[in-house]
Amino acid sequence: MAASLTSPSLKEVDRVSRLNRASRLIDKHGRAITDLRVSVTDRCNYKCVYCRTGNDGAQYSELPIADYLRIVRIFVDLGIEKVRLTGGEPLLRKSLPDLIRELAKLKTIDGESLDLALTTNGHLLAEKAQSLKDAGLSRVTVSMDAVDPDTFARITRVPGSFHKVRAGIRAAQQAGLGPIKVNCVLLRGFNEDQIVPFAKFARDESVIVRFIEFMPLEEGRLWTPATVIPVQALLEQLSTFRPVVRLRANAASETAQRYTFDDGIGEIGIIAPVSQAFCGHCSRIRLTSDGKIRTCLFSQFDHDLYGRMRRGATDDDIAAFIRATVEQKEARHHIGEPDFLKPSRSMVHIGG
Repeated sequence: MAASLTSPSLKEVDRVSRLNRASRLIDKHGRAITDLRVSVTDRCNYKCVYCRTGNDGAQYSELPIADYLRIVRIFVDLGIEKVRLTGGEPLLRKSLPDLIRELAKLKTIDGESLDLALTTNGHLLAEKAQSLKDAGLSRVTVSMDAVDPDTFARITRVPGSFHKVRAGIRAAQQAGLGPIKVNCVLLRGFNEDQIVPFAKFARDESVIVRFIEFMPLEEGRLWTPATVIPVQALLEQLSTFRPVVRLRANAASETAQRYTFDDGIGEIGIIAPVSQAFCGHCSRIRLTSDGKIRTCLFSQFDHDLYGRMRRGATDDDIAAFIRATVEQKEARHHIGEPDFLKPSRSMVHIGG
């Protein structure tokens, strides 16, 4: 059974604090941790049926923007190179451009600019894209699970949502927040009829469409293995539109298998954490909206970083706590195994 983790002891934090502070974050499995996902709110203006029950709203608090900035700055000093702002729906935070503006000033250990991205449902993106770019945002990923307007409205439970999101994508492109990635979570019997329309959308709208296997992270706890559309079935569907061609892989820690079509127009990514897990190269760590570290999406335990901040922890104290927590990062998830335990939070309450 996947073991529940406990927060590092004070003795362990003290030991780790004596390590060379200039060294990068490395977990006990030898993986360098370079990517930080930061949820800035637990709120969302959509109630996507595969994600939320529709009955419950936000369950966790959100920090002042200045506190997220302090935490991220410490993470960057420890070797984080990529920061992705998420939610909930991050564009609900009115002061988000202020956070981005300050984060954009940070430099990595190597003196490079921070790779600063945002994941959004896109509903508010059309009116905010230019201000996000002006603040220093590098690029945007939009979560979008259908390209048929009626299907999309049934999924989000928000009338007219497709046209708002498409307008947001186009505004982000115009603002220079590309290449735009569009993430579609696929469920068998739910939206698999959207695979070929999404292929056309990728080509027509000049976006990178990424299909993601459905994971047991939903609020309603309805996941079963039968809902997962594996990679080969997805490729067969795409090939009914045009022959697909595999593109060269990026860094080992990248999650998507990349494809194009036989004429070279359009890019499709396939992220298969269930059928083809990539845990061995995981470079990610997450901060929830209420200031807890999550070492894996499927963790059974939160590490309370913000609680230490509130009790007066110094930057060195926080850095030591982060190091000690990262050392405990799980080797892998256990989806599909007999004793698999679903995580203690659903996806919307963790941050993508």
